[in-house]
Amino acid sequence: MENSDIHLANDTEKEIAAHLFAGSEPWISLGIGIEQCRLNCYDHEFQLYVSYSDNRPAGAVLIDPRGVAGSPYIKSIAVFPEFRGKGMGTSLIKFAEDMFRGKARHIFICVSSFNKRAEKLYMNLGFQLVGELRDYIINGASEMLLWKKL
Repeated sequence: MENSDIHLANDTEKEIAAHLFAGSEPWISLGIGIEQCRLNCYDHEFQLYVSYSDNRPAGAVLIDPRGVAGSPYIKSIAVFPEFRGKGMGTSLIKFAEDMFRGKARHIFICVSSFNKRAEKLYMNLGFQLVGELRDYIINGASEMLLWKKL
């Protein structure tokens, strides 16, 4: 994506990201509101990065560096509606991968079964399904654990 910047979030950007997550899928359908999103964004165990395009906030990615068996886990990713379909999600995921390439052998992400657009993106970027947790957060939906070798 042209004219984009991704950097570690400051406190103002953490608040912007918390609202972005809480107002987006899958968090809406999963019933994860602003307070939980805010707790995640301010958690010192996680790393929150924000992306900008043309000096406007475009998206965010929240990473747990030791999330799954010591491998990095992309805990949350979201893109503002006006930047969706323009490569920002891909840029954020590639940024996370590049950050850990050479330090970790694997990276993980979960996707809700009803979030088909995100699932397609992750699969196109080389993630593979390694497990399905049926009715894990809400009845009738699965959380699918995806893995990629770095």
